Amino acid sequence: MSAWLISLEGTDAGKQMALALALMAAILHALFGALQKGRYDPYTTRAAIDGCYALMALPFALFMVPWPEPEVWPLFAVVWIIHIGYKLAQASAYSVGAYTVVYPVVRGIGPVFTVIGAGILFNESFARVQWLGVAMLATGILGLAVYNLRHTTTDRARLPMALGLAVLTGGFVALYTTWDAFVIRATADPFTFVAWFFLIDGIAFPLAYLAYRKGRLPRPFTPLLRLGITGAIVAIFSFGGIMLATRLDKVGEAAVLRETSVVFAALIAYLFWGEKVGPRRLSLMALIALGAVVVELGG
Repeated sequence: MSAWLISLEGTDAGKQMALALALMAAILHALFGALQKGRYDPYTTRAAIDGCYALMALPFALFMVPWPEPEVWPLFAVVWIIHIGYKLAQASAYSVGAYTVVYPVVRGIGPVFTVIGAGILFNESFARVQWLGVAMLATGILGLAVYNLRHTTTDRARLPMALGLAVLTGGFVALYTTWDAFVIRATADPFTFVAWFFLIDGIAFPLAYLAYRKGRLPRPFTPLLRLGITGAIVAIFSFGGIMLATRLDKVGEAAVLRETSVVFAALIAYLFWGEKVGPRRLSLMALIALGAVVVELGG
């Protein structure tokens, strides 16, 4: 499968595959964000998910994919540091702010900086019409955040802190998207990166969590384990999908398409939490989708 995937790089078929992977990642990323704002606090949920996907990745990393090349290990170390910062910022933002306010800010900040970073690191260029699409998407996403901010009635005293953490998290999103794309391209086999990423990335947070709680696990444990397994599967396909998309096509375009996750997040909030959509939010979500289409067709 690795040889087949590599053969698609730089082809029209590869571009179509990258599009499908990015959209899949968008849907799953919205679901992943909702999982972190559920029954447990975000730190507990994150520790459970990370531990589960590390265990899932272990046999693949050790026995089913080639080991990373020696020169790639230092790059993985940087990946690990960036993702630790991202998880801490994200969990902190969800702890103090409403999901419907925090999530759009995170996703609105990320693509703009990712496109800039991809231009610096990969010499990617966007046409003027594509920049218009980026502006449309970012405006729609941040517009959702402003709308939700004006109408939310919970945790208003902590909103400035939540928004600051959301902006910080968005910066980490751009950083990890760009750097991870660099590392997956530096690895001969893309599935080597995916397997070893989830193994390495999944170790730190559960260990830190257990150390902080002095080895005590929430009771009952079975529902948390079930959540961890579900979240791990979602994370593997979501993050693995977007990383493979950045290997097959432009990093910036894949990042922009992933941010349509905000539309799916609003749908999840409507279906599971009873949040009303309304004409204004519908218009903003339409602007986000249109912006993504402009970026894709404008290329």
